Amino acid sequence: MLMAHPAILQRLVSEYETLRDLHAQNGSPNAEQRIQDVAYTLCVSTGTRDVDAALIAARHQLPGARPEDDSLLAAG
Repeated sequence: MLMAHPAILQRLVSEYETLRDLHAQNGSPNAEQRIQDVAYTLCVSTGTRDVDAALIAARHQLPGARPEDDSLLAAG
């Protein structure tokens, strides 16, 4: 599987989180469409089918991630 560059993943994660917060505040159609687009791109970039799994996978691929740390997976 191809791996996205960490800088791209970081940008996607940041953008998704920002859009999620904006959507929670105003819920505009533009914000909704953009969040769906970014979620899709995150899923494709990480080889996942779910945005939550994509966020976990992306964070594990970022510099400084500790592969043995599964605390993100235990939450829930």
